[in-house]
Amino acid sequence: MNGPAQPDWTLLRSFRAVAETGSLSAAARRLGLSQPTLGRHVQALEKALGLELFRRTRAGLEPTEDALRILPEAEAMARAAARLSLAAAGRAESLAGTVRITASVIVAHFLLPPILARIRRRLPEVALELVPSDTTENLLLREADIALRMFRPRQPDVITRHVAEIPLGLYAARSYLDRAGRPQTREELLRLDFVGYDRNETIITEMRRLGLEVDRGFFPLRCDDQAAHWQLVRAGCGVGGMQTVIGDADPLTERLMPDLPLGRIPLWLAAPSALRNSARIRRVWDMLTEELRALI
Repeated sequence: MNGPAQPDWTLLRSFRAVAETGSLSAAARRLGLSQPTLGRHVQALEKALGLELFRRTRAGLEPTEDALRILPEAEAMARAAARLSLAAAGRAESLAGTVRITASVIVAHFLLPPILARIRRRLPEVALELVPSDTTENLLLREADIALRMFRPRQPDVITRHVAEIPLGLYAARSYLDRAGRPQTREELLRLDFVGYDRNETIITEMRRLGLEVDRGFFPLRCDDQAAHWQLVRAGCGVGGMQTVIGDADPLTERLMPDLPLGRIPLWLAAPSALRNSARIRRVWDMLTEELRALI
Protein backbone atom coordinates (compact mmCIF):
# COMPACT_ATOMS: atom_id res chain seq x y z
CA MET A 1 0.00 0.00 0.00
CA ASN A 2 1.32 3.42 -0.91
CA GLY A 3 1.68 5.98 1.87
CA PRO A 4 0.91 9.72 1.64
CA ALA A 5 2.52 11.57 -1.24
CA GLN A 6 5.71 13.42 -0.43
CA PRO A 7 4.87 17.17 -0.41
CA ASP A 8 7.34 19.55 -1.97
CA TRP A 9 9.10 22.26 0.03
CA THR A 10 7.03 25.08 -1.51
CA LEU A 11 3.85 23.68 0.05
CA LEU A 12 5.50 23.27 3.46
CA ARG A 13 6.84 26.81 3.33
CA SER A 14 3.36 28.15 2.62
CA PHE A 15 1.87 25.99 5.39
CA ARG A 16 4.40 27.32 7.88
CA ALA A 17 3.69 30.96 6.93
CA VAL A 18 -0.08 30.52 7.30
CA ALA A 19 0.35 28.75 10.65
CA GLU A 20 2.55 31.56 11.98
CA THR A 21 0.51 34.52 10.66
CA GLY A 22 -2.99 33.11 11.08
CA SER A 23 -4.30 34.18 7.69
CA LEU A 24 -3.78 33.62 3.98
CA SER A 25 -3.44 37.35 3.30
CA ALA A 26 -0.70 37.90 5.91
CA ALA A 27 1.16 34.79 4.76
CA ALA A 28 0.91 35.96 1.14
CA ARG A 29 2.45 39.33 2.06
CA ARG A 30 5.27 37.62 3.92
CA LEU A 31 6.14 35.29 1.05
CA GLY A 32 5.44 37.70 -1.80
CA LEU A 33 2.76 35.44 -3.26
CA SER A 34 -0.93 35.94 -4.03
CA GLN A 35 -3.63 34.89 -1.58
CA PRO A 36 -5.20 32.40 -4.04
CA THR A 37 -1.78 30.79 -4.55
CA LEU A 38 -1.40 30.33 -0.78
CA GLY A 39 -4.87 28.82 -0.63
CA ARG A 40 -4.01 26.33 -3.37
CA HIS A 41 -0.78 25.40 -1.58
CA VAL A 42 -2.64 24.66 1.66
CA GLN A 43 -5.25 22.58 -0.17
CA ALA A 44 -2.55 20.66 -2.05
CA LEU A 45 -0.67 19.92 1.17
CA GLU A 46 -3.85 18.76 2.91
CA LYS A 47 -4.55 16.43 -0.02
CA ALA A 48 -0.97 15.11 -0.09
CA LEU A 49 -0.96 14.39 3.66
CA GLY A 50 -4.59 13.35 3.98
CA LEU A 51 -5.03 15.78 6.87
CA GLU A 52 -7.10 18.85 7.71
CA LEU A 53 -4.55 21.53 8.66
CA PHE A 54 -6.64 24.62 9.46
CA ARG A 55 -10.04 25.57 10.83
CA ARG A 56 -11.68 28.89 10.01
CA THR A 57 -12.49 31.05 13.03
CA ARG A 58 -13.51 34.68 13.48
CA ALA A 59 -9.89 35.49 14.27
CA GLY A 60 -8.56 33.81 11.12
CA LEU A 61 -7.15 30.36 10.34
CA GLU A 62 -6.44 28.21 13.38
CA PRO A 63 -4.05 25.23 13.04
CA THR A 64 -5.53 21.85 13.86
CA GLU A 65 -3.85 19.37 16.20
CA ASP A 66 -2.42 17.58 13.15
CA ALA A 67 -0.99 20.87 11.88
CA LEU A 68 0.63 21.65 15.24
CA ARG A 69 2.13 18.16 15.28
CA ILE A 70 3.90 18.55 11.93
CA LEU A 71 4.78 22.26 12.32
CA PRO A 72 8.12 21.62 14.12
CA GLU A 73 9.19 19.37 11.23
CA ALA A 74 8.26 22.06 8.71
CA GLU A 75 10.26 24.61 10.72
CA ALA A 76 13.29 22.29 10.79
CA MET A 77 13.04 21.90 7.02
CA ALA A 78 12.79 25.70 6.68
CA ARG A 79 15.99 26.21 8.63
CA ALA A 80 17.82 23.57 6.60
CA ALA A 81 16.59 25.00 3.29
CA ALA A 82 17.52 28.51 4.40
CA ARG A 83 21.05 27.46 5.33
CA LEU A 84 21.46 25.84 1.94
CA SER A 85 20.08 28.92 0.16
CA LEU A 86 22.27 31.29 2.17
CA ALA A 87 25.38 29.24 1.49
CA ALA A 88 24.67 29.24 -2.25
CA ALA A 89 23.71 32.93 -2.40
CA GLY A 90 26.75 33.95 -0.39
CA ARG A 91 29.04 32.60 -3.11
CA ALA A 92 27.19 34.27 -5.97
CA GLU A 93 29.53 36.53 -7.94
CA SER A 94 27.13 37.63 -10.68
CA LEU A 95 25.26 40.92 -10.29
CA ALA A 96 22.29 39.56 -12.23
CA GLY A 97 19.51 38.30 -9.98
CA THR A 98 17.06 39.42 -7.29
CA VAL A 99 17.51 41.24 -3.99
CA ARG A 100 14.57 41.19 -1.58
CA ILE A 101 14.34 44.20 0.75
CA THR A 102 12.03 44.61 3.73
CA ALA A 103 11.32 47.89 5.51
CA SER A 104 8.67 49.43 7.74
CA VAL A 105 5.44 50.49 6.05
CA ILE A 106 6.34 54.18 6.35
CA VAL A 107 9.88 53.79 4.98
CA ALA A 108 8.67 51.51 2.19
CA HIS A 109 5.92 53.92 1.13
CA PHE A 110 7.58 57.30 1.50
CA LEU A 111 11.39 56.93 1.47
CA LEU A 112 12.38 53.92 -0.60
CA PRO A 113 10.52 54.30 -3.95
CA PRO A 114 12.76 57.05 -5.43
CA ILE A 115 15.85 55.39 -3.94
CA LEU A 116 15.00 52.04 -5.50
CA ALA A 117 14.30 53.75 -8.82
CA ARG A 118 17.82 55.21 -8.79
CA ILE A 119 19.34 51.87 -7.81
CA ARG A 120 17.52 50.18 -10.69
CA ARG A 121 18.88 52.77 -13.13
CA ARG A 122 22.39 52.12 -11.89
CA LEU A 123 21.98 48.33 -11.63
CA PRO A 124 19.53 47.36 -14.38
CA GLU A 125 20.55 43.70 -14.17
CA VAL A 126 19.31 43.48 -10.55
CA ALA A 127 15.63 42.86 -9.83
CA LEU A 128 14.39 44.33 -6.54
CA GLU A 129 11.56 43.06 -4.35
CA LEU A 130 10.17 45.39 -1.66
CA VAL A 131 8.28 43.98 1.33
CA PRO A 132 6.56 46.69 3.43
CA SER A 133 6.12 45.23 6.90
CA ASP A 134 6.05 46.40 10.50
CA THR A 135 6.81 42.87 11.68
CA THR A 136 10.35 41.51 11.98
CA GLU A 137 11.08 39.18 9.08
CA ASN A 138 13.54 36.38 9.78
CA LEU A 139 16.59 37.12 7.66
CA LEU A 140 18.11 33.71 8.38
CA LEU A 141 15.09 32.05 6.75
CA ARG A 142 15.57 34.15 3.59
CA GLU A 143 12.33 36.09 4.17
CA ALA A 144 14.44 39.04 3.01
CA ASP A 145 18.03 39.62 1.89
CA ILE A 146 18.33 43.12 3.37
CA ALA A 147 16.22 44.64 6.14
CA LEU A 148 15.87 48.29 7.13
CA ARG A 149 15.20 48.38 10.86
CA MET A 150 14.28 51.16 13.28
CA PHE A 151 16.33 49.41 15.97
CA ARG A 152 19.69 47.66 16.14
CA PRO A 153 19.19 44.00 15.16
CA ARG A 154 20.60 41.54 17.71
CA GLN A 155 19.93 38.30 15.83
CA PRO A 156 22.98 35.98 15.67
CA ASP A 157 24.66 35.53 12.28
CA VAL A 158 23.32 38.87 11.04
CA ILE A 159 25.57 41.75 9.96
CA THR A 160 24.40 45.30 10.64
CA ARG A 161 25.23 48.86 9.65
CA HIS A 162 24.03 52.02 11.39
CA VAL A 163 22.85 54.35 8.64
CA ALA A 164 21.37 57.43 10.32
CA GLU A 165 19.36 58.95 13.15
CA ILE A 166 16.05 60.33 11.85
CA PRO A 167 14.48 63.31 13.68
CA LEU A 168 10.76 63.28 14.42
CA GLY A 169 8.33 66.18 14.22
CA LEU A 170 4.66 67.09 14.66
CA TYR A 171 2.71 67.93 11.50
CA ALA A 172 -0.75 68.94 10.37
CA ALA A 173 -2.26 69.72 6.99
CA ARG A 174 -2.03 73.38 6.01
CA SER A 175 -5.74 73.27 5.24
CA TYR A 176 -6.47 72.12 8.81
CA LEU A 177 -4.24 74.80 10.35
CA ASP A 178 -5.93 77.48 8.24
CA ARG A 179 -9.19 76.50 9.94
CA ALA A 180 -8.01 75.66 13.46
CA GLY A 181 -5.11 78.09 13.86
CA ARG A 182 -1.39 77.58 14.32
CA PRO A 183 -0.44 76.85 17.93
CA GLN A 184 2.28 78.85 19.65
CA THR A 185 2.14 77.13 23.06
CA ARG A 186 1.63 73.60 24.34
CA GLU A 187 -1.79 74.59 25.65
CA GLU A 188 -2.86 75.76 22.19
CA LEU A 189 -1.38 72.62 20.67
CA LEU A 190 -3.46 70.36 22.91
CA ARG A 191 -6.65 72.13 21.84
CA LEU A 192 -6.16 70.82 18.30
CA ASP A 193 -7.39 67.43 17.10
CA PHE A 194 -4.75 64.69 17.12
CA VAL A 195 -4.65 61.56 14.98
CA GLY A 196 -3.62 58.68 17.23
CA TYR A 197 -2.94 54.99 17.04
CA ASP A 198 -5.66 52.52 17.94
CA ARG A 199 -4.07 49.71 19.96
CA ASN A 200 -0.45 50.81 19.67
CA GLU A 201 0.43 53.03 22.66
CA THR A 202 3.64 54.52 21.23
CA ILE A 203 2.16 58.00 20.70
CA ILE A 204 0.60 58.10 24.18
CA THR A 205 3.90 57.03 25.76
CA GLU A 206 5.87 59.68 23.85
CA MET A 207 3.41 62.46 24.69
CA ARG A 208 3.52 61.54 28.37
CA ARG A 209 7.32 61.64 28.20
CA LEU A 210 6.96 65.24 27.06
CA GLY A 211 4.73 66.00 30.05
CA LEU A 212 1.49 65.88 28.03
CA GLU A 213 -0.90 63.71 30.05
CA VAL A 214 -3.19 62.10 27.49
CA ASP A 215 -4.99 58.79 27.10
CA ARG A 216 -6.65 56.95 24.22
CA GLY A 217 -9.78 59.11 24.47
CA PHE A 218 -7.72 62.22 23.67
CA PHE A 219 -7.54 61.15 20.01
CA PRO A 220 -10.80 61.63 18.06
CA LEU A 221 -9.42 59.61 15.15
CA ARG A 222 -7.26 56.48 15.56
CA CYS A 223 -5.54 54.12 13.13
CA ASP A 224 -2.68 51.64 13.66
CA ASP A 225 -1.66 51.39 9.99
CA GLN A 226 1.09 53.98 9.80
CA ALA A 227 0.74 54.74 6.09
CA ALA A 228 -3.01 55.33 6.52
CA HIS A 229 -2.28 57.32 9.69
CA TRP A 230 -0.11 59.76 7.73
CA GLN A 231 -2.71 60.05 4.98
CA LEU A 232 -5.28 61.03 7.63
CA VAL A 233 -2.94 63.79 8.81
CA ARG A 234 -2.40 64.98 5.23
CA ALA A 235 -6.16 65.02 4.64
CA GLY A 236 -6.71 67.49 7.48
CA CYS A 237 -7.94 65.19 10.24
CA GLY A 238 -5.56 66.62 12.85
CA VAL A 239 -2.00 66.60 14.19
CA GLY A 240 0.31 63.60 13.88
CA GLY A 241 3.96 62.70 14.20
CA MET A 242 6.24 61.86 11.29
CA GLN A 243 9.89 61.53 10.39
CA THR A 244 11.03 65.01 9.39
CA VAL A 245 12.62 63.76 6.17
CA ILE A 246 9.10 62.79 5.08
CA GLY A 247 7.01 65.51 6.72
CA ASP A 248 9.20 68.44 5.67
CA ALA A 249 9.08 67.30 2.03
CA ASP A 250 5.29 67.05 1.93
CA PRO A 251 3.71 70.17 0.37
CA LEU A 252 0.37 69.50 2.07
CA THR A 253 1.69 69.55 5.63
CA GLU A 254 3.35 72.02 7.96
CA ARG A 255 5.59 71.29 10.92
CA LEU A 256 4.38 72.48 14.32
CA MET A 257 6.51 73.74 17.20
CA PRO A 258 9.85 72.41 15.93
CA ASP A 259 11.49 73.08 19.32
CA LEU A 260 9.53 70.25 20.93
CA PRO A 261 12.11 67.54 21.85
CA LEU A 262 10.54 64.61 20.03
CA GLY A 263 13.82 62.77 19.66
CA ARG A 264 15.19 60.62 16.85
CA ILE A 265 14.77 57.06 15.65
CA PRO A 266 17.75 54.99 14.46
CA LEU A 267 17.92 53.45 11.01
CA TRP A 268 19.92 50.25 10.57
CA LEU A 269 20.61 47.91 7.67
CA ALA A 270 20.76 44.19 8.39
CA ALA A 271 21.54 41.11 6.30
CA PRO A 272 22.51 37.48 6.96
CA SER A 273 26.28 37.26 7.46
CA ALA A 274 26.38 34.37 4.97
CA LEU A 275 25.48 36.87 2.24
CA ARG A 276 28.42 39.20 2.89
CA ASN A 277 30.26 37.70 -0.10
CA SER A 278 27.39 38.07 -2.57
CA ALA A 279 28.43 40.77 -5.03
CA ARG A 280 24.81 41.58 -5.88
CA ILE A 281 23.63 42.03 -2.30
CA ARG A 282 26.81 43.88 -1.33
CA ARG A 283 26.26 46.42 -4.12
CA VAL A 284 22.64 47.03 -3.19
CA TRP A 285 23.62 47.27 0.51
CA ASP A 286 26.25 49.92 -0.24
CA MET A 287 23.93 51.88 -2.52
CA LEU A 288 21.12 51.87 0.05
CA THR A 289 23.56 53.22 2.62
CA GLU A 290 24.76 55.95 0.26
CA GLU A 291 21.25 56.99 -0.77
CA LEU A 292 19.77 56.99 2.72
CA ARG A 293 22.63 58.95 4.26
CA ALA A 294 22.41 61.55 1.48
CA LEU A 295 18.65 61.88 2.03
CA ILE A 296 18.70 62.06 5.82
